[in-house]
Amino acid sequence: MRKIYVIGIGAGDPDHLTVSAVKALRQVDVFFLLDKGGERAGPVDLRHEILRRHTDGRSHRLVEIPDPARDRTTDGAGYPGAVDAWRGRRADLFERAIADELDDGPDAARTGAFLVWGDPSLYDSTLAVLEEVLARGAVRFDHEVIPGISSVSALAARHRIGLTRVGRPVEITTGRRLAEGWPDGVDDVVVMLDAHQAYLRHLDIDPVIHWGAYVGTEDEILVSGRLSEVAERIGELRSAARARKGWIMDTYLLRRG
Repeated sequence: MRKIYVIGIGAGDPDHLTVSAVKALRQVDVFFLLDKGGERAGPVDLRHEILRRHTDGRSHRLVEIPDPARDRTTDGAGYPGAVDAWRGRRADLFERAIADELDDGPDAARTGAFLVWGDPSLYDSTLAVLEEVLARGAVRFDHEVIPGISSVSALAARHRIGLTRVGRPVEITTGRRLAEGWPDGVDDVVVMLDAHQAYLRHLDIDPVIHWGAYVGTEDEILVSGRLSEVAERIGELRSAARARKGWIMDTYLLRRG
């Protein structure tokens, strides 16, 4: 039986890998790397660095899978359908790659892995795509998930804060949802996948913001303070970093009260 590892590789620091992740890396014959194009070369380069450091010289192959483009113009009621269609195109590519590169014969390469930024359970589609591949029934494999340090936990560590306060919940959401309004019943909101600086819609609340970009990498940027006092600075730093690197990954915690 083919075996697939889905390995969380942390928020950007090659030292974020757990011992379990390193052990899994050293059992893999084929690593499947999603190629998002030249402007996202940074995350791909990090994966190469992780393999250089942690595979202990084991022979393996690298297979790059071109990530299909996603329709980012669809919003509102059409958004889930657009995401499902994109995942379906990913499933086509995953299915073909697994079938072509892994074999269930006794002497062939049987173990593959997907290296997932952060943690596979948090705003990542790899597990859902693999489940779709299995549901189609054309390719059989077993799979195991290795958790990783998410950008959320890395952000909190770098700012030396707790995500929760006594007896109070925290909500993890997206910039798309935050733009629709502050979540009900919570004062602490962690925001990921915010391409449009949705925090600017909440200057009237003026929460404290703990913001970070490229957390755990040599390009890490951290800003903390009252939103009204640091929002402009965050915007300037964010724009400059994106122009310089061609991509940005940022996460932040908003805390009111």
